Amino acid sequence: MDWSASIDAYCERTSEAFWAEPLNAVSNVAFLVAAVAAARLVSRRAPGDGAGWFLSVLIGGIGIGSFLFHTYATRWAALADVLPIAVFIHGYLYFAMRRFLWLPVWASVAVVVAFFAGSTGVERLVPDGALNGSFGYMPALLAMLVVGLLLLGLGRPGGTALLQAAAVFLVSLTARTFDEAVCGLVPIGIHYVWHMLNAVVLYLLTRALIVHGRRHA
Repeated sequence: MDWSASIDAYCERTSEAFWAEPLNAVSNVAFLVAAVAAARLVSRRAPGDGAGWFLSVLIGGIGIGSFLFHTYATRWAALADVLPIAVFIHGYLYFAMRRFLWLPVWASVAVVVAFFAGSTGVERLVPDGALNGSFGYMPALLAMLVVGLLLLGLGRPGGTALLQAAAVFLVSLTARTFDEAVCGLVPIGIHYVWHMLNAVVLYLLTRALIVHGRRHA
């Protein structure tokens, strides 16, 4: 595989130039703002919360990885883009099982493994490029909805916060999905909306864990 091969996947990119996607690149500042906001919350509410710090750093890493992808637009940059996102999704699911649903470590790990296997298996059955590449994020949306509804049903805190994050995520996924479809009407596309709203989603999720999640000794 040629890791330096160029990737042209968004309306805004019309050449291989570094700044060919200015809005898609600069909008990643939203992730850095969200990372700082999350870190400030951790420092105020739970300075010893390793999970909170871990997620805050990951949010910043997501912004950096996405910036690299929307400037270099190569296969290696695509990996830098998706890897921190995948770590956040699976890491957050583990923390949610532990701190929202109060599952033991082994059960939380089992849920994450099952989620990974299930989402990977389903994605392989779907044609490449389905929903403009957004199908891969559907399991994360479903997980937010399921855990949020479970928490509401159990009368535990955090359910409303997770459902709010899921609602914002649905809007951001819509923007990502229709980026190519609106190229004719909006030449710059709307992928940058995905970045800005996703930064909000990641902050809301991290805040929910810090504020409502039960920490274990």
